[in-house]
This record gives sequence, structure tokens and C-alpha cells, in this order.
Amino acid sequence: MGLINKILGNASEVSVEKLNEKYGRLLIDGEIVELGFTLLRDVFMFTNKRLILIDVQGFTGSKAEYKSMPYKNISRFSLETAGTFDLDAELKIWISSENLPTVSKKFNKSIDIYEVQRYLATKVMG
Repeated sequence: MGLINKILGNASEVSVEKLNEKYGRLLIDGEIVELGFTLLRDVFMFTNKRLILIDVQGFTGSKAEYKSMPYKNISRFSLETAGTFDLDAELKIWISSENLPTVSKKFNKSIDIYEVQRYLATKVMG
């Protein structure tokens, strides 16, 4: 089911240790990765200070774009849960006053989307 989820574009959780090992140089002093997910080659990480999106580009994957979104810039977010026949839930995040979501990620049923939403709510509203 893992390969099917990747083909369908569903995110799966990645260990904090793996993310720190691979992307630790992106972090500032005192910043730690608290939660992270992968979507094919792309990665998104929630740290104690911001959301980091890593968009791996090109055929070889040697080129990447790193987007940093401080929690204070997140104006709203939505959660669409998986239905009886749906395989995934979707999280959308808006930055500042944008009309369309800046981030839209699908999660497979192995991820507790409510925990992800609670984590984000704590960072944005806390």
C-alpha cells in the first residue's frame, strides 16, 4: 500500500531523526524538527518555529526549493477528513491574506490527521 499511496500523492510520516540528519543545516539555533512528512520526493517539516517545505525538482532530484513559513504568517487552515471510501484526508494552509491555499497536502489513513491539525492549531493560535 505504501507505493500506491506515493503514486496517489499521499503523505507519510518521516522520523524526526531522519529529517534532522538530512536537513539539520536548514535549522537555526534552538530550532528542532517536531513532525515531518514525505510526499514522493518532497518533504514538509513542522519545527518549533516554522513550517519548512522542500520541493525536490528535476529528473535527478539534485535541485531543491526550500520554503520557510513562520507560524505567525499562517492566517488559516482547513482539514478535510477521509470518508468511508476515501483513502486520504487533506490539509490546506493559507499564508497571510492569500485567496488560495499556499499548501495543500494529502495524508493517508495511517496518519492521525487530527493530531496534525491539533499540532498546527497549537502553533498558530497558541
